[in-house]
Amino acid sequence: MVKFEECLERLEKIVQELEKGEVPLEKSLTLFEEGMQLSATCRKQLEEAEGKVEILLKQNGKLQTESFEPPAEKALRK
Repeated sequence: MVKFEECLERLEKIVQELEKGEVPLEKSLTLFEEGMQLSATCRKQLEEAEGKVEILLKQNGKLQTESFEPPAEKALRK
């Protein structure tokens, strides 16, 4: 699996190259497709990281862990 930082770095290079506007159409399409795949990979890795985050709650003198749930997901369940 590609590291998040490496994925993000490559994605930034693709964006810079496309923004120059000097890339032929065919290569632009190839870079765009690669960028979309990298974006999806980065998003998936971020979602997995969020799922692993735990919040420590102190209740009755004991530390208790609770799975992290982004505020947006809490709002959708209500």
